[in-house]
Amino acid sequence: MGEVYAVGVGPGSPRYLTDAVKEVILYSDVVIGYKYTLNIIERLLSGKEVHEVTMQNQEDVYQQVAKTLVDKTCVIPFTGDVNFSESEVVDRLIEIFGDVQIIPGISSVQIAASKAKIPLDKSKVITMHVTGSIEEKKLELKKALLDEMSVIILPRPWPNDSTKHFMPSEIATYLRKEGFETEKIKAHVFEFLTTKNEKSFVGTIKDLENKQFSDLSVVVFAQTELESYTSLK
Repeated sequence: MGEVYAVGVGPGSPRYLTDAVKEVILYSDVVIGYKYTLNIIERLLSGKEVHEVTMQNQEDVYQQVAKTLVDKTCVIPFTGDVNFSESEVVDRLIEIFGDVQIIPGISSVQIAASKAKIPLDKSKVITMHVTGSIEEKKLELKKALLDEMSVIILPRPWPNDSTKHFMPSEIATYLRKEGFETEKIKAHVFEFLTTKNEKSFVGTIKDLENKQFSDLSVVVFAQTELESYTSLK
């Protein structure tokens, strides 16, 4: 079996691609990824064996490449940071390929926190990008807000199943029904971060109800107060 790398290629702009990840991609033989992710690194793919995958065919492609890899180097790029919100796929890659080396990338969560001026060490970061139940994650969200923490969320787009679709509008409605004063909590939504199509919304959680946002969205609920070193004396 050849070498296999799972790498993070950043939120969208090639400017957020690290040199470490560039180097691995440049020296790889095979690249497997989703269309959006491959577009981020398209300038590095010349002369490589490239497999574009979807949720429907990715398992077959991974299995096929695993049989023919031999002494080749294979890279599987992930949008953002491979260590966040990609564990279900990474775990499967380890099952198929065995030893998978992981190289982190810059996450949209980091970019959103910077734009909202929300320190990550005072925030709860929650991803809804899972195929299973998100009920425990909803409880985490409620607890974080009750603890007056800021929250950064990757919502879950699932347009073909309204019971699983949990985007900003659904999140806002859920919190209102759970008794939160959603008109009092500041909310940001960032779409297409770092790309030419980047957009941002700022208002309250209540304002998110019935608003539509892209699948490539990050939600921030801001509750953090300034606490500089001078205020701690």
